[in-house]
Amino acid sequence: MTVASLHIAPAVVGPPIYLPVFLKAVRAGFPSPADDYLDAPIDLSRTLIQNAPATFIMTVAGNSAVDVGIFDGSLITVDRSLCPRDGDAVVVDVNGERSIKIFRLSAGRSSLAYGNRSYPDYDPGPDAEIDIFGVVTNAVRRFRR
Repeated sequence: MTVASLHIAPAVVGPPIYLPVFLKAVRAGFPSPADDYLDAPIDLSRTLIQNAPATFIMTVAGNSAVDVGIFDGSLITVDRSLCPRDGDAVVVDVNGERSIKIFRLSAGRSSLAYGNRSYPDYDPGPDAEIDIFGVVTNAVRRFRR
């Protein structure tokens, strides 16, 4: 999976735009009576971005991370100030090619994996130049324009 982006720039957090939030979660299974009570409104930019100077927004191309909820066309926020933890999706440069991989840590050794069970094990080779660009903190998927 490659991350396609013509221009990568830090995320810009402007003036707050507060959106209403319902107190009761919406069911994705069997229907339930809906509550019409609202919670305090939230500003999505401040909810999705914790460290604006170190955060970048990228567009995803490909399907090698679908098992972790990152789909072709998704927008992801990537925080360069975070150290990856086991299981984190990361944007990584391997031999100059940027992609999304899953960071694995076992017995003090780190490795990278695809986030799609139908893909083979990921092996960049012993001489690969690997640089973790940042940790994926959010994925936003558009369903309709």
